[in-house]
Amino acid sequence: MKTILIANRGEIARRIIRTCKAKGIRTIAVHSEADASMPFVREADAAALIGPAPVAQSYLNMDAILQTAKEHEADAIHPGYGLLSENGRFARRCVEEGIVFIGPRAEVMEEMGDKIRARAKMMQAGVPVVPGYNGNIPDAEEACRIASEIGYPVMLKASAGGGGIGMQICRDDEEVRKAFQSAKGRAKAYFGNDDIFIEKYVDNPHHIEVQIAGDEHGNIVHLFERECSIQRRHQKVIEESPSPFLDETTRHLICDAAVRAAQAVNYTGVGTVEFIMNGDKEFFFLEMNTRLQVEHPVTEAVTGLDLVELQLAIAEGKALSFSQKEVKQQGHAMEFRVYAEDPITFMPSPGTISRYVQPEGEGIRVDDAVESGSVITPFYDPMIGKLIVSGNTRQEVIERAQDALAQYVIEGIKTNLPLLSGVLRDEEFVAGVYTTQFVQQMKRTTNK
Repeated sequence: MKTILIANRGEIARRIIRTCKAKGIRTIAVHSEADASMPFVREADAAALIGPAPVAQSYLNMDAILQTAKEHEADAIHPGYGLLSENGRFARRCVEEGIVFIGPRAEVMEEMGDKIRARAKMMQAGVPVVPGYNGNIPDAEEACRIASEIGYPVMLKASAGGGGIGMQICRDDEEVRKAFQSAKGRAKAYFGNDDIFIEKYVDNPHHIEVQIAGDEHGNIVHLFERECSIQRRHQKVIEESPSPFLDETTRHLICDAAVRAAQAVNYTGVGTVEFIMNGDKEFFFLEMNTRLQVEHPVTEAVTGLDLVELQLAIAEGKALSFSQKEVKQQGHAMEFRVYAEDPITFMPSPGTISRYVQPEGEGIRVDDAVESGSVITPFYDPMIGKLIVSGNTRQEVIERAQDALAQYVIEGIKTNLPLLSGVLRDEEFVAGVYTTQFVQQMKRTTNK
């Protein structure tokens, strides 16, 4: 591949550009009118305007993106994450146009994107799944009947969903009746599919995900796990590897289950298998993300691999250059997502960044989207960037991260830096005994 079009924006576009430059690959950045002055547009070898600010008219405009790819003679399209990265129709159209889609096959994306179908596939492969009902549920009364059979509490989930959208925790029939129609409505509005299914709700769980990679020659490996339990609104804020909760036996079991999950769909490319785990270290399949993850630098830091470079090699049809035994998990790493948002309400804080200074130091990496003068618009996810900190031990990483967060200068808008610093000072986090309820519990304690 000599020319790659990046069908994304912000920090992930810059991240892909960096690896492509190192490999001598030409890059094409597509951008909306609102992003015309953003750093990723300048850093690419060429750039093309594809539409107004709203994503439906720009970054989700398949026709404009494919036309631009043909005009610039792009060999491949890298979708990054979010946007079109898990859109099977887009992946299929790329292939039809003779353009390599850097990701798994369209049918794998579609099968794993439908959570009902994905659950059934994992059960066939012997991968543990959360107890639940695998079919679509027609109405609230049927939902109550099923929930009672499973046993409260339960989780209503959108089959085509993600990012916590459409998820509702229900603890009795009355809550199911109240939540059912709103969950279907949100699912229809966001995903065009209002199918709802029900799972047993695992109280106070850990969210563990396993990075996997597979090539076109049948080789599939795991690249170990990431602990992703520091979340707000069901969305990750801090991730780390290794997980402080896992012992070596459980680590082996969950990573082996992730490989079985990938083998079940003949996975090709870089992807992630996500699990929830209870306090007894029983784990259950949650979903498969058929793309690069926001938190992929955590895995890069502990394995020494460049996951974007790995994506490119797989897309070119090359076999993995290493075996499972050669993948080592060394040291410790954490990623902190820095958002333009109120640290208390989590509401986005759009505006102009009047001054921006990155932290520096040993074990510090920053993947960001902005610079001084950049505008955070209301049209896109308000993530400013990611701070990745690595070291020999978890305690060393915590100390380096505290120093790094204190160095940040982001003026002109609100950010979640106070929240991130607060997490690092919390005794539960330092002890490594936190769960997905951590941020919610920390806020309750702080507000007393």
